[in-house]
Amino acid sequence: MKRTTQLCLLFMTLATVTFADDPITRSPQLPATMPWDLDELSKPPEFAWQDIKSSVRSLSYAGEPYQGKPTRVFAYYASPGTLNANILLDRNLPAVVLVHGGGGTAFREWAELWAKRGYAAIAMDLAGYRPHEGVNQHQRENRTRLEEGGPDQGDDEKFGSVDKDPAEQWPYHAVANVIRAHSLIRSFASVDSNRTAVTGISWGGYLTCIVSGVDSRFKAAVPVYGCGFLHENSAWLDRFGRMTAEQRERWVTLWDPSRYLPAVSMPILFVNGTNDFAYPLDSYMKSIAAVPGEKQFCITVKMPHGHPAGWAPPEIGLFIDSHLQGGQPLATVDSLRITDGKAQTTYQSEVPITKAELHFTTDTKPINQREWQSTPATISSEVINADAPPADTTAWFFTLTDSRGAVSSSTVQLVVLADPK
Repeated sequence: MKRTTQLCLLFMTLATVTFADDPITRSPQLPATMPWDLDELSKPPEFAWQDIKSSVRSLSYAGEPYQGKPTRVFAYYASPGTLNANILLDRNLPAVVLVHGGGGTAFREWAELWAKRGYAAIAMDLAGYRPHEGVNQHQRENRTRLEEGGPDQGDDEKFGSVDKDPAEQWPYHAVANVIRAHSLIRSFASVDSNRTAVTGISWGGYLTCIVSGVDSRFKAAVPVYGCGFLHENSAWLDRFGRMTAEQRERWVTLWDPSRYLPAVSMPILFVNGTNDFAYPLDSYMKSIAAVPGEKQFCITVKMPHGHPAGWAPPEIGLFIDSHLQGGQPLATVDSLRITDGKAQTTYQSEVPITKAELHFTTDTKPINQREWQSTPATISSEVINADAPPADTTAWFFTLTDSRGAVSSSTVQLVVLADPK
């Protein structure tokens, strides 16, 4: 009992010592309409441990005021030391901030997954809830609404509040609370504040696109599914269709990632499937093009959509490892071209490439409803070759698989149709 108490006290000491946080450097590419106070969000928020004995700890931290009242945000925290009941293992750790999507919460298993990879990990709830322990946290009924919770994350909170003050809308709180979680984990004495990353799934990928443009302190970012240009094509066109032109412009100006992606300064990996129901490839490719700096892609045919499916791809961990832990990077794939009846691209990879494929579709249905065909491609001297896709192809791209099983892709070449319907 005495040793357990000592370990708990040691954990609290190591994990709560804070230092003056580096302010977020405001990119000149950020729009003047950006509503967040970056100096304030740079500071570690007040927080309190709720569980310091489990392998995955829990805590709550101060969020942004909502409807004139203070708010609290629930989060899980895990590290190699918490998993092994030996906090002395936690020294100079890289850290990752985990952002859930619609219908999600702070997922204990997600934080645990990253701690097993050697990271300090924080996964927060962005809907004002606390998940129950020992049950399926993917089910909404297994959560308790916090008395001091901020706005929920339904479509009404995302879109129906567009006429309110920005600080009374869900995207404002969600982005702020992700950045607050980052400031908090960077303040832990066991964390190397210069080695942090963010990854999010679905609406969490949407938030990651915004946060990576707003919070310049991250060293890597991985949005999964989520992207910008939602007003041009997404699962929410009906919501935009019910807005007035002024409301739509206000929402896009404040909350669409297309306004923030040009400010992304850290390496970023985009992960999505060809047929995602929410974030279609046309909006996705525009989002990728909006990033001016280092970017990589992992587009796969018919990737399933969901939280476990969204954190499962090994490419996410390998990409972040390469930027935070000196791991071998994913392959990079260059622009596509058709030459003498051949589809070609070049690539660079430190890891041997074992497989290459050309993927194409001749469908003219909406982009996320098309059927895809895949054919083998040949690999030689950093050049990928395949027979050119048919003349009536409407979209095509290459994927490369390395000896670790990690997939990298080119961007998707989309043919603009005269009648997209």
